[in-house]
Amino acid sequence: MNRKGPTSSSEQEGPKTPDPKTLRRLAQNREAARKSRLRKKAYVQQLESSRIRLTQLEQELQRARTQGMFFGGGNIIGGDQGLPVGINNISPDAALFDMEYTRWLEEHHRLMCELRAAIQEHLPENELRIFVDNCLAHLDQVMNLKSMVAKTDVFHLVSGMWKTPAERCFMWMGGFRPSDLIKVILNQIEPLTEQQIMGICALQQSTQEAEEALTQGLEALNQSVSDIITSDSLSCPPNMNNYMGQMAVAINKLSTIEGFVRQADNLRHQVILRLHQILTIRQAARCLLAIAEYFHRLRALSSLWLARPRQDQ
Repeated sequence: MNRKGPTSSSEQEGPKTPDPKTLRRLAQNREAARKSRLRKKAYVQQLESSRIRLTQLEQELQRARTQGMFFGGGNIIGGDQGLPVGINNISPDAALFDMEYTRWLEEHHRLMCELRAAIQEHLPENELRIFVDNCLAHLDQVMNLKSMVAKTDVFHLVSGMWKTPAERCFMWMGGFRPSDLIKVILNQIEPLTEQQIMGICALQQSTQEAEEALTQGLEALNQSVSDIITSDSLSCPPNMNNYMGQMAVAINKLSTIEGFVRQADNLRHQVILRLHQILTIRQAARCLLAIAEYFHRLRALSSLWLARPRQDQ
């Protein structure tokens, strides 16, 4: 006996078929989600490859130390006081950083090409955001690299020898001056709203104040070190007891330079993140491209300068 009640007309009609517009939108969403998963998977694989490569480089450097590639005490290439130096008169840690920074630049160029293509394809903001986030994550990597070498060879960062000559002209505490970068990109972004302009002006002001405080602190440190090493007679040979006492105090003072570089890097990082918050995704993408192109042109300027015709002396 069939005990089922009467069937409603809506149940008899069955589920409605979505209209073509809805089907297209669903298909586009699925495709965007698929591409997003693929990009995230590729990014994770890239990070793992970078970790493996870094481990390999560390092992290679360790083998090089064992085999005598890095010499101390001026045996071959002008070392002084037994400090480890390499073929370019830099420490092993600095050499490792230079190699990793070169690799980072290559990957940075690839990411910028992808970001530029994404903008030219007029991707929707939810898809463009993935490319922007990948670029920001890549900037985090170079901050981490600098943080590691700052612990062992902060003077290598401050000297700017890991940069090209033109870039070194604009260096401030181991990197770019963030307030100058704000000026560079302002004219490169799409028309800004009044609220965005106010936000960027406030960021510019606070950034300049932070830069000035760090600069004054470093100048005070430099003066303090100079005063310490000249607190005794500069006659040669010096009184060794006084000399070693001076050097011990000066070294303690110099150790604080790492803190200044870390604060400067943190300021640079925070400025990039704050700009990302103020701007739309599309504006942030153009901002990242403008920054990359600015430094690319400085590197190109260095190459042209070195290759310029020179008159015979």
